[in-house]
Amino acid sequence: MTEKPTFLTRPYLPPLEEFLPYLAEIWESGQLTNGGPFHQQFEEALREYLGVPYVSLFANGTLALMTALQALRVTGEVITTPYTFAATTHALLWNGIKPVFVDIRGDTCNLDEDLVEAAITPRTTAILPVHCYGNPCTSQRLQQIADTYGLKLIYDAAHAFGVSIGGHSLLEHGDLAMLSFHATKVFNTFEGGAIIGHDLKIKQRLDYLKNFGFADEVTVVAPGINGKMNEFQAALGLLQLRHVDQAIAARCAIDQRYRMALAEVPGLQCLSIADGVKPNCGYFPVLVGADFPLSRDQLYDEFRRHDIHVRRYFFPLISNLPMYRGFASAAPANLPVATGIAKRVLCLPIYPDLDVDTVDRIIEIILSIH
Repeated sequence: MTEKPTFLTRPYLPPLEEFLPYLAEIWESGQLTNGGPFHQQFEEALREYLGVPYVSLFANGTLALMTALQALRVTGEVITTPYTFAATTHALLWNGIKPVFVDIRGDTCNLDEDLVEAAITPRTTAILPVHCYGNPCTSQRLQQIADTYGLKLIYDAAHAFGVSIGGHSLLEHGDLAMLSFHATKVFNTFEGGAIIGHDLKIKQRLDYLKNFGFADEVTVVAPGINGKMNEFQAALGLLQLRHVDQAIAARCAIDQRYRMALAEVPGLQCLSIADGVKPNCGYFPVLVGADFPLSRDQLYDEFRRHDIHVRRYFFPLISNLPMYRGFASAAPANLPVATGIAKRVLCLPIYPDLDVDTVDRIIEIILSIH
């Protein structure tokens, strides 16, 4: 009997019978989008759950980030990380902004705050860090740099739903923070995203920009786009909030099982969780070193031979893609840590419904190599 494939992740979906009454209500109202009742309810429920002042919902995280850059009128150059998903820097290019890449820290895979100042030029207007894998950036230092040089600070927090440090949400930091509710994320609304902010005027501008720039029926204040979240996404989001804590707990149980089993494997490094951090266990990356009998790519092939879908996440670096590699900051010599980690990283499967037997099978494949 052939084993079913094991995927890197699977979206958490609540019981269908719990979602059906929401669908019936949408059919009854006939309102599918444009800030309907579920949109309004979800925005408020999410604001309360996250403990943040303002939430603007979007159809997806990329549109949210593109609109955040517009809302803060970011131009020129933005300092960011090469070690992220393509959407982070694509949002910059779509806004006519030049990304300036700075290397990452080896312990968190986040932007190295000690290198940021040296990358600032007269054209720099903002810093765009990523809480990679949900690991918190050094926000206090980054805010200090932003304040000193008069820069905007926008966080790509796509991986960081529900993550806190010292009891404080990562979403408290920066001028704005973007969340992604894509199907692969810890919290999903099929597709979806949000911008978290701290200023009512910016919230209003975000809401205008995501609705073609309309302030009211006859007043258009900016060349906006259509980035609105629809009623189906918002309804699912409302329901998902009931289940997300349980889903995160299930993820973190798998995380701990991996950590305990793999902690002493020579040549294999699990990224540590910093003191005081409450993680969401959205990803489980390991770094394959020279002491491991197989290279990273050989280990990847071994898993695929067993029909287990691991991922080299993030590889290749954003800075190596054709649209970015011509920038001076993208030269591999400027990014030694990111370049090295991209060649070593492998993310193992993790999602709430992943059964213990499959987790143990994944562990056994690694242990059997030694």
